[in-house]
Amino acid sequence: MKIKGLRWWVVTLVALATVINYIDRQTLNVLWPAQIAPDLFPDMNADGHKHILGIVSVVFIFSYALGQAIFGKIFDWIGTRLGFVLSIGVWSLATAAHAFAQGILSFSIFRSILGLAEAGNWPGAAKANAEWFPVDERALAQGIFNSGAAIGGIISIPLIAYLAIFLDWKLIFILVGAVGLLWLVPWLVIVKAPPKYHAWLSDDEREYILSGQINEDLNEDGNLDGGYNPSTPELLSRKQSWGVIIASAAIDPIWWLFIIWIPTYLFEVHNFNIKDLAVSGWLPYVGAMFGAWFGGLLAQNRLKAGWSVNKTRKFAITLGCLIMLPSLLAMSVAATPALALGLMFVILFGFQTAIGNVQTLPSDFYGGKTVGTLSGFAGMAAKLAAAGLTYLVPWLTMGANYAPVFVLGAALAITAIASVWILCGEIRPLKPRTIAA
Repeated sequence: MKIKGLRWWVVTLVALATVINYIDRQTLNVLWPAQIAPDLFPDMNADGHKHILGIVSVVFIFSYALGQAIFGKIFDWIGTRLGFVLSIGVWSLATAAHAFAQGILSFSIFRSILGLAEAGNWPGAAKANAEWFPVDERALAQGIFNSGAAIGGIISIPLIAYLAIFLDWKLIFILVGAVGLLWLVPWLVIVKAPPKYHAWLSDDEREYILSGQINEDLNEDGNLDGGYNPSTPELLSRKQSWGVIIASAAIDPIWWLFIIWIPTYLFEVHNFNIKDLAVSGWLPYVGAMFGAWFGGLLAQNRLKAGWSVNKTRKFAITLGCLIMLPSLLAMSVAATPALALGLMFVILFGFQTAIGNVQTLPSDFYGGKTVGTLSGFAGMAAKLAAAGLTYLVPWLTMGANYAPVFVLGAALAITAIASVWILCGEIRPLKPRTIAA
């Protein structure tokens, strides 16, 4: 049996895993202001509820950061197929376990397990991208992966808010956790082997995939272990690696600022209730979905038009950050819910335009055996930075004043541009350093 376009089936499954990933993590954020916080902490005011969500979210992000580094190595060690089985299996069980949480400690424990396991999705996506796609399609594939995060946001807010009208929050966590376990069935059936040996892959598609991986020299097992694969100390000694790491650490907190705090911001600043959230709280994620597609298609179009990888990546990343800047600053004075939602739409569009190309940088610089490792380090740095911002948000927004965090977000976008242009230098496959005689 041959399946035409098998690589697109693989990318669709990984995108679906990302949808599930975001539904699982967003369930707490959606249910918190309307159900969980009043149920478990009835004597606290809105600022108190916000501080508890901040603490639990910081625990989640720190665990997520650690998981990025761990799962980067795990995916390089056991491969993409089993790596995803381990990651999504554990995070689905952790999601269901939230139903048994009773306070800060138990929520923190379950969020920690969830963060460790969910982190595997991103180095796994980067490695699947490197394995299954030629270089000129990687930004598009990464955009499809990333659109899964946006679609997860679009689906999760109205879905969870709607369920909250009829169901207890504990049952909602159990139902959401079960969805991830069902995903394992098609993944294990379809992703049987790497492209070189997959029986369902046509000869033409196999040749197209393998011949287009210009940064790779496939070994005899069909794994992407060729190219420049330095040791970890050598990897971290290259300024290009730090360009990727710092760009990720600067841009990623902008995303987390919105995915964690959109419901709370709308409840606190614009007096939303759970029905209002179900009706319109998902709109910013539509911008993220379009941005993910746009960033990938833009990169693919420019590469096919003859632009270099260096010019293409820098253009897309810079454009995305420049789209975010004015809207982040304008959020400081957004007086109506419609204006705030519109600005968030634009911000998340710009973010996703840039981030897909940032996440493709490891495979632009290094061989396949190192892609997961650098993606993991970059993801860990990004999540540590996001944890720092998440910790500050309750303090910076006391009294429902969110202006300081939006200005800080604009500064982070500028930092991301600078790191790509200054530290990454020319974006091309790196070679080992030559030692003078």
